[in-house]
Amino acid sequence: MPTKTKEPTYEIGEFATLVGLSAPTIRYYENQGLLKAQRTANGRRYFTEQDIKWVKFLLHLKGTGMSINDLKKYVTWRSQGDATIPNRLDLLKDTKADFMTKYRQVQHHLQILDDKIAWYEAKESGQDTGKEPFADYLKRIGHTV
Repeated sequence: MPTKTKEPTYEIGEFATLVGLSAPTIRYYENQGLLKAQRTANGRRYFTEQDIKWVKFLLHLKGTGMSINDLKKYVTWRSQGDATIPNRLDLLKDTKADFMTKYRQVQHHLQILDDKIAWYEAKESGQDTGKEPFADYLKRIGHTV
């Protein structure tokens, strides 16, 4: 007969390390209702592999720029079951739209940085000996500042 293996559990310090956060941040997430620790018989909090997956998902949402308030809404709606899927879907779509706007801005900033590097490299190598201002250079190559 196969024996049932017990799922590993982690105390807050180890859990924090596994998810890449500090113990105070884990407590903050718990206080905000984003994470619910389980408790041992003597009251010590512990976490499971499922908690690791959950926090990593929250960090993905947070990484897209989702606010703590929106994360709280998502968690609340998730706990209310499938009837709230439309709410969660709308929130995720709005978050994605906001993220894509910021992403395009970051891409533009990166392109300007790359252009500035190329501009300096051309000057340093002697390929460009002119006194063309960078803004004019950008315009000439089809970019706007």
